[in-house]
Amino acid sequence: MKTEDNPYSFLYPEIPPFNEAFLPVSELHTIHFEQCGNPNGKPVLFVHGGPGGGINPMYRRFFNPEKYHMVLVNQRGSGKSTPHAELEENNTANLVSDFEMIRQTLNIDKWMVFGGSWGSTLGLVYAQTHPERVSELVLRGIYLGTDKENKWLFGGQGANRVFPEYWEPFEALIPEDERHNMLEAYHRRLTSNDPSILKQAADCWSGWETSICQLQHDPKMVEDYLASPSGVSMARLECHYMRNACFLQPNQILNNIEKIKHIPGYIIHGRYDMVCAPESAWQLHQAWPESQLHYVTYAGHSLLDPALAEKCVEITDLLAGD
Repeated sequence: MKTEDNPYSFLYPEIPPFNEAFLPVSELHTIHFEQCGNPNGKPVLFVHGGPGGGINPMYRRFFNPEKYHMVLVNQRGSGKSTPHAELEENNTANLVSDFEMIRQTLNIDKWMVFGGSWGSTLGLVYAQTHPERVSELVLRGIYLGTDKENKWLFGGQGANRVFPEYWEPFEALIPEDERHNMLEAYHRRLTSNDPSILKQAADCWSGWETSICQLQHDPKMVEDYLASPSGVSMARLECHYMRNACFLQPNQILNNIEKIKHIPGYIIHGRYDMVCAPESAWQLHQAWPESQLHYVTYAGHSLLDPALAEKCVEITDLLAGD
């Protein structure tokens, strides 16, 4: 039973991977991935957010380890994948190709795809590229990779009006004459050869996003994230992807929804998600009425929000099979 002392009691126990590996996918990039749970269980691909967020041991706890064969992948430039925070050869098509290479390497015929935030975007693109390889889609915190969504979060056209006190440091780093294009202004700093300029920009970028991620602001979580390597990789890669329209055609995901309508789909979104506005989940569900949409009332964007996490486990248990 959940208590204030243990709000995550519904998660499965902590487990180590039964295998970790590094797969060279190009002359530049090597991808780290881990396998957990039951090697003979139902295969599931965990697609982390960001881009640049990386995997976390807590993510293993969303799946019954007796029933699931979990494959958790650090995308290019993320986590233990090398080179860290690298922008070259880092685009959506390459990430999709990496997943497919891992699937083939592991000799998996079909797998469930579980992705949140940017992971929902990438999971949808992977499924639309390889629909015959996806058994189910479980998608949290929907992000469709659109300019409107980018401006909501980083363009001063939405979330900043809800959290002006956290927006102020993000905006203040950029001189007024550059604020008409925050992505370009931050990109210049996040690609600087001066490590102090790069780190200052990364702290402002990731600090803004993580400050509004949870339903209840947690300063310690923000501080810990900025101190981790993911604070830099997420800032650099998110900015890189957003200024390149996530390497997608306009409205690409919704325009290609017919390719995945036969795949069972579960959409989970925090009602008070300020990183990815709930409208995106509604738009996806309207285009894909065969999917199930679950708005979680007492939740924001973060998978750490207990109500959102519990709904995700409820869905993975439902799909675990006998």
